[in-house]
Amino acid sequence: MARSTHPSNLELQALSVLWHNGPSTVGAVLEALPDGKDRAYTTVLSVMQSLERKKLVKRKKSGRAHVYEAANTKEQVVDQAAADFLTNAFGGRLGEAILTLLSTGTLTPEEKTNIERELKRHKAMAARKKAKKASKKAAKKTTTVRKTTVKRAAKKAAKKTKKAAKKKVARKVVKKTAKKKVAKKAAKKKVAKKAAKKGAKKAAKKVAKKAAKKAAKKVSKKAAKKKVAKKAAKKAVKKKTAKKATRRRK
Repeated sequence: MARSTHPSNLELQALSVLWHNGPSTVGAVLEALPDGKDRAYTTVLSVMQSLERKKLVKRKKSGRAHVYEAANTKEQVVDQAAADFLTNAFGGRLGEAILTLLSTGTLTPEEKTNIERELKRHKAMAARKKAKKASKKAAKKTTTVRKTTVKRAAKKAAKKTKKAAKKKVARKVVKKTAKKKVAKKAAKKKVAKKAAKKGAKKAAKKVAKKAAKKAAKKVSKKAAKKKVAKKAAKKAVKKKTAKKATRRRK
């Protein structure tokens, strides 16, 4: 609502005339003021000009007269004024304010019906508000529970995944270690095999060398024997020849 300040009591009376009777001149407002007090035209003119400055009324020219019209609805102005009045006069206690207002005058049957209808509406509104609040609270609780459940489930799943990942890593490590062991064993076997082969070759060479040496020795021994025998034979032939020659000389 566009206004610079709250309306005064007299300004509120002038506005009530405009809300009830519609656009009016200063004279019409002066005649219809609710409190019925005797006031000068200029006083009411000042009130209307003040309301115009506060942007609570709009002024239009109709011939030679000036017609004033309320710029805001009754609800817009009165709701704020009533709220201020309730706070300032009754400390915000609505029940106390209503009882005080009822004691200030007499209600017509129509007014009584309207008040009863309004009370019922307020009661229904309060019940709806309460139900809405309860529903909101329950929804919040459900959301919190759901969030907690989801969080727990996520945490559990993460833990499970972590565990599975650890197991997988451990399995890989074991597999790798086993492979390494097998490779190491195979390498050792290969080395042993090579060593055995080398050893066998070496041994064979040694045996062959020994055999060759033995054979050479044997051959050499035989050759020496043959040489000795040859020498002996030659010597014997020489001896025989010498004997024969000696005999002949005799």
